[in-house]
Amino acid sequence: MVREQKQTSPVRALPRASVLDTARVIGRVGIPLLQRGVIVRRPSQTRLMERVDADRHAVALLQELRQKYGAGPLRLRMPGRRMVLVLSPDHVQRILDETPEPFHTATREKRAALAHFEPAGVLISSTEDRPERRRFNESALDTDHAIHRGADAMIGAINDEVDRLLADRDVLTWPDYSRHWMRMVRRIVFGEQTADDEQLTDDMLALRSAANWAFLHPTRRRVRERMLAGIDHHLSNPEPGSLAEYAARAPQTPTTFPEHQVPQWLFAFDAASWASWRALALLGSHERQAGDALRSLEGLDLRQPHPLHVMRACVLESLRLWPTTPAILRETTRRVRFEGGPVPEDTALLIYAPLFHRDDENLDAAHRFEPEMWEDERAAMEWPLVPFSAGPAVCPARNLVLHVTSTVISRIFSERRPTLLDDRLDPSEPLPGTLDPFSLRFALTDH
Repeated sequence: MVREQKQTSPVRALPRASVLDTARVIGRVGIPLLQRGVIVRRPSQTRLMERVDADRHAVALLQELRQKYGAGPLRLRMPGRRMVLVLSPDHVQRILDETPEPFHTATREKRAALAHFEPAGVLISSTEDRPERRRFNESALDTDHAIHRGADAMIGAINDEVDRLLADRDVLTWPDYSRHWMRMVRRIVFGEQTADDEQLTDDMLALRSAANWAFLHPTRRRVRERMLAGIDHHLSNPEPGSLAEYAARAPQTPTTFPEHQVPQWLFAFDAASWASWRALALLGSHERQAGDALRSLEGLDLRQPHPLHVMRACVLESLRLWPTTPAILRETTRRVRFEGGPVPEDTALLIYAPLFHRDDENLDAAHRFEPEMWEDERAAMEWPLVPFSAGPAVCPARNLVLHVTSTVISRIFSERRPTLLDDRLDPSEPLPGTLDPFSLRFALTDH
C-alpha cells in the first residue's frame, strides 16, 4: 500500500532583481543620491543633477521594475549587504507604521553618517534608549501642535530677519536668503545671544559634510566636541522663549543627552530652507496659486502666529515635488513576512520617496503644483506622500518646521511680489524631477 503524501505549500520568496537591474538601481538611484550629498547638499552636484533631471529618470526606472517584478519588496543583489527596494504604497505604510519594531530607524548606513555629529541622536538610538529620547524631542518641539507654544518669540525672530532680508533689495538670491535664514534659526533655537554665532553652525556644516561620506570619512572628534559643548552651554543657560528653554523643561534622564538631539533640529531647519525657497519659486511662477495664497493672507497680522493653511500646503507641495529626504531607510530587527515572501533579519529597506510623490501612473497631478492636494493632510499621507516620513518615527519637528517656513514665505509674499527670474517652472509644462534651489533668483516688486 502506497503511503499518502502530505501536501505542503511551496515556500514563497521575494522577487530578486537581476544583476543588471541592480546595477541600474545603483546607477540611477544610489549614485545620484550620494553625488549630490545625502546629509548636506553639494551645490555643484545638485546643479548637475537638475541638468540631467536625475530624479525623473530614477522614478521611471522604479516604475519599470514594479511592472517587471511586481509589488515586491524587490531584493537587490548588493555585495555585502541585504537590501530590498520598497515598490508598493501598502508596504510603505506598513513599514513606517511598524517602526521601530520590526523596522528600526537605526540602519547601519544611518548610524555611520549621523554619528559624525549626533552619536546619541534619537534616529540612531537603540531600542532601549529611543523612547526617552523621542519623548524629549516631542516635548521640546511641541510635536502634536500646529503652532508651537513658544511661537510668539519665534515670530519676533522671523519678522526681524525678513525685514532685514527685504530692506533695499530688488533681487533676492540664495546667499542672502540663506544667511538671514540661519540667523533666524539660531535665534529660534538658542535665543538672541547666538544670532551671530556662525562658528556653531559652521561646525555643524563641517560635520555634516563629513557625514556625507559615512563610513569612508574619519570622525572630526575635535570639531564635534566643540559643537556639542557649545550646544550644551546654550541648553544650560536657556534664553526665555527659545527652543533651548523648552528643551530644559522637557523630560530627561542621564541617557537623554539633549546636546545630541539638537543637531537634528538644526539639520531639519537647513532642509526647511531649501523647501521654503522652492515654495517661493513655485509661487513666483504660478499666478493662480500665488493669487490664492495672497488672498489667504488678507486681514492677517503676520506679526502674530497664525495657522496659514494655504502657505503650509504650498510648502508641503514643495516637499512633495522635491523631497529633502528622498531616501527613507529602515532595517529589520527580525525576520518579517510580506505576502511575496520573507525578509530576513538585518535587511535594509529603501523607500525612495520620489517614486510615490511623482508616480504619474497613480497621481494625476504628479508633476503639477497642486497645493489643494494637502487640504486633508492625513489623506495625502495615506497614498503615501511622506515628506516628513510617517508613523511613530515621523519627524518630531514637522509642525514646527511647517509653521516657521509658511510664516517666512507669507511675510515675504505680503511685503513684496517675488517673481522667478527664469522659466524652469513653466506652469504649462510638467515640473522638473530635480530642482537646484541654490541657483534660483527672484525679482522683488511692489504689489
